[in-house]
Amino acid sequence: MKWAILLGSPDISGGSYVIFEHAIRAKKNGEEVTIITEEKVNMERLHWHPEARILNWRTYDEAMTDNYDICIATWWRTVYEITRITASTYAYFVQSIESRFYDLHEKPLRQLVESTYHLPLHIITEATWIQMYLKTECNKSAYLVKNGIRKDIYSTEGERYAERKQGKLRILVEGPIDVGFKNVPKTIELCRNSKADEIWLLTSSPVDTYPGVDRVFSRVPIFETANIYRSCDVIIKLSYVEGMFGPPLEMFHCGGTSITYNVTGHDEYIVSDYNGLVAQKDDDKRIIEYINMLKEDSTKLNELKVNALKTAGDWHNWDEAAEQFVDAVHDIFNNKPHIEKEELKKNHQFFFEWYVIAEDYKNVKLSASRSIMFEKLKKHIRVRYPKFHQKLRKIKFSLIARKG
Repeated sequence: MKWAILLGSPDISGGSYVIFEHAIRAKKNGEEVTIITEEKVNMERLHWHPEARILNWRTYDEAMTDNYDICIATWWRTVYEITRITASTYAYFVQSIESRFYDLHEKPLRQLVESTYHLPLHIITEATWIQMYLKTECNKSAYLVKNGIRKDIYSTEGERYAERKQGKLRILVEGPIDVGFKNVPKTIELCRNSKADEIWLLTSSPVDTYPGVDRVFSRVPIFETANIYRSCDVIIKLSYVEGMFGPPLEMFHCGGTSITYNVTGHDEYIVSDYNGLVAQKDDDKRIIEYINMLKEDSTKLNELKVNALKTAGDWHNWDEAAEQFVDAVHDIFNNKPHIEKEELKKNHQFFFEWYVIAEDYKNVKLSASRSIMFEKLKKHIRVRYPKFHQKLRKIKFSLIARKG
């Protein structure tokens, strides 16, 4: 089969990693897989996952005259680009409910993202909670393919950047520092307020240092990340939104444990007080208590690590996950009604026009609100500070005169 997979960015991220792991194995097993992006991708950008270079890479413009058996969107924005590609049918790989990535005040945008789950697309997802959400909130059935783990990379055996030390607690914070819902800056601050002996940061952000962090590892290729995990005792991952996050599970495979919020997807493999510790979102006091407990109670720390390894041992690898993904794609193509491009275009137009209307309405209201506030401020200055008001008027008319 000829697959077209639409990718938002080839740069390092958990979402791109999952897509690559599926696509690489599909290609190795005989599928013709093409990754399609807006701009041409320099293969140097794949330094973090060099195996992805074996895939076919094309831009939308280059693929304009191609014909595929199936086209798969992988991010909400790629859903609105999907009809630029000609295919026999169309699907959507949903790795999170991405409307939650945006603040509540961005309601029109959140609704536009949410609308992608209502479009006539066949859906594959990676987490049980997403499958349930799509069914209950959108009345959409989705194939469930849980992410695998690279057992060849993540294990207790291998190199380390430093040995773990008895009685010392080295913690790892993971994630980009500039993505709000990943919550990395606050996570580091909480760790600094704990009794942890060392704080390490593994990040996709291009930084060499970070305040309060002992060692920073930036944009590390996947084959080297296990060396970092094996050096640390516990990963602190306090995201607000996740699909099914991989780093705590990778840490489990490398002999460590985790502290997380009760974020969506954590319950796929984390059982609080068994293989990791889970706090309510923003219960920061509890997070610090957990870190201090693991510092002071080596028996508890070791118990969590042992159970985390048991969880890791029962988890499937990427070959098994990718086989399930290929089976889902084949079932969609062979047994589900094919989706027509023109039908998708009509639905796209409907939802996008409502988004434009909502944005225009919001901007008009915002503009009117700003005008009212500005008039109130002028009146306040004129009444309370008349001399200052006169000076501002002189400056204003002086500027007008210069323009004239």
